[in-house]
Amino acid sequence: MLSNDQIHVMIDQKTLEDKIAEMGAKITEDYAGKDLVMLCVLKGGVMFMTQLAKSVKLPVEMEFMVLSSYGNKLISSGTVSIKKDLDNDITGKDVLIVEDIIDTGRTLSFLSSYLINKGASSVAIATMLDKPSRRVVPVQPTYTGFTIEDEFVVGYGLDYAQKYRNLPYIAYIK
Repeated sequence: MLSNDQIHVMIDQKTLEDKIAEMGAKITEDYAGKDLVMLCVLKGGVMFMTQLAKSVKLPVEMEFMVLSSYGNKLISSGTVSIKKDLDNDITGKDVLIVEDIIDTGRTLSFLSSYLINKGASSVAIATMLDKPSRRVVPVQPTYTGFTIEDEFVVGYGLDYAQKYRNLPYIAYIK
């Protein structure tokens, strides 16, 4: 368990929610008239996906997958595995991956290719946080909430050893 003096607010709740609303408006504009599937990468993306979906003013399908490359560690293992796959067919649909954070890019690169191979008409990425300084695989999100420095962050769905997801803001651990 981390102590309060180890957790520092990086992005407060209002700033976060205002940015997500702005992203939702842009997604609404970009996907008007399309068959949109919002795909949440669990568990970290669930709070972001929920808030973003409320801001998208279109009918959308929601899908959920569980991928892993971290386990209970601070550093990615480099290997992506599927823990829970899609429930429905995405053939011919526009898929928007909703991810909490892009770090190395391995997970999103893997998932984007996987979805195209499953028949998605298009695949785009909406990320709450982007950490480009850690990128080892070229991945470019279509929608980005915030670009951050190389800090280990928690809150708003992001965790440390499965804890701190419930913080209503983004914080870094020192």
